[in-house]
Amino acid sequence: MHAQQVLDRPTALVTGGAGFIGSHLCDQLVKNRNVICVDNFITGLEENIDLLLQNPHFKFIRHDLTEPLDLASFPELDVFKVKFQGVQEVYNLACPTSPLQYNRLPLETLAANAAGTKNALDVAFKSGAKIVHASTSAIYGEPTDGKPFTEDYWGYIDPVGPRSCYNEGKRFSESLVSSYGSTKEMQFIIARIFNTYGPRTKLNDGRMIPDMVNKAISNEPMTIYGSADDISTFCYVSDIVDGLIKLMEYSGSGIFNLGSHEQYKLGDIAKLIMQLADVKVPIESKTAPPYLAKQGVPEIIKAKETIGWLPLISLTEGLRQTVDYFRAHHNLKPLGSVGPV
Repeated sequence: MHAQQVLDRPTALVTGGAGFIGSHLCDQLVKNRNVICVDNFITGLEENIDLLLQNPHFKFIRHDLTEPLDLASFPELDVFKVKFQGVQEVYNLACPTSPLQYNRLPLETLAANAAGTKNALDVAFKSGAKIVHASTSAIYGEPTDGKPFTEDYWGYIDPVGPRSCYNEGKRFSESLVSSYGSTKEMQFIIARIFNTYGPRTKLNDGRMIPDMVNKAISNEPMTIYGSADDISTFCYVSDIVDGLIKLMEYSGSGIFNLGSHEQYKLGDIAKLIMQLADVKVPIESKTAPPYLAKQGVPEIIKAKETIGWLPLISLTEGLRQTVDYFRAHHNLKPLGSVGPV
């Protein structure tokens, strides 16, 4: 195990770093850390990290994390002295996360949560590094009593249902992280991430906000799965990234919810997206496909009291930036504007 001595700036390993949340995390970390981004592009995109590739404090390794990862075997990482120092931080985000992704890649999803998580833990243990493992609100299952999910709730989910590869895969990965922590005396964080949105989400991947934005900027009818009066919560990606970094900097270990506690009707979100996109399209309600599930609301008091974290980006501002991003990538006209929500 490497001694934790840092000669220059700390080095962070981000698995799944070309994905939605992972790439935004790399953007922030590279400001004051060396960043090693590992991805196999099974769901991540090279365009998400294009601007980082010219940064001397950023290195990309194309690797399938279900195979063991030996950072010392990559000569391009010599500049970060990983053979002698290892890494100081590990963020494990390598896993398909959208409904269409894990519905299409169930075995790969299970492998990422099992073998992939183990291999990330092995890198952290070898380096004497703390690991922040990205889990999900899906481990709780669907809400049953209308109360926010707290970290001590065990959850209730179907082990063989259409979402089981993701839900049970993440539950197993949490057990793996916790077991490494207790048996190998490793520092660890399990971050249970709730609905997240923002630039770089993929269109048409089964997530409500990017699908709605796509329909709006294409001037096509929006689809709500369920009722327009159904309630959900959405947290902007920069707030989630801020939470992950704060959890890494926290001196202890533990399990934390990260998400927004503010609740909105799905119909109101659809109308706000239309205002921001300056369009008027019909809203259609449909029965949700079996791989979609109702999402619960997080209780985030623990994160607030322990690391001083709260979401800061309003829904209006977050959606404005999201619509702006997708318009720019579709070469469409500038945005309209609305007041705060």
